[in-house]
Amino acid sequence: MIPSRRLSGQRGMTVFGMVIVAIIVGFVLLMGARAFPAVNEYLTIRKAVANIMAKSPSSPAEIRQFFERTTEVEYSIHTITSKDLDIQPVGDGFKTSFHYNVEVPVFEPSVYVLLKFSGTSTSPNAHINGV
Repeated sequence: MIPSRRLSGQRGMTVFGMVIVAIIVGFVLLMGARAFPAVNEYLTIRKAVANIMAKSPSSPAEIRQFFERTTEVEYSIHTITSKDLDIQPVGDGFKTSFHYNVEVPVFEPSVYVLLKFSGTSTSPNAHINGV
């Protein structure tokens, strides 16, 4: 009697499967490389606004002045200006927010990805009276 051999199917990917995976990975890397500058700028803006609000500015004009100084130092901020900041009084302080969109070209001239960014920061003394 001949011992039975265990027949097992081959495992692994085909060349076609590897090409499909390589295309998907390449596309994801392309999107990340194209979106990185916009995301980096957003993180820089968010940090700048948080740092300004941590100083407890006394007026909207002072907030805008601090932001303009920051954009002179941080060359990566070029999408928004101090005029784009939405500054609202809250209690004894201020709440500053910003909203903007960036179109990232994927395959020029016809395919773009729209990235929408927003952020809000409040000064430490911006408490609502009675709450």
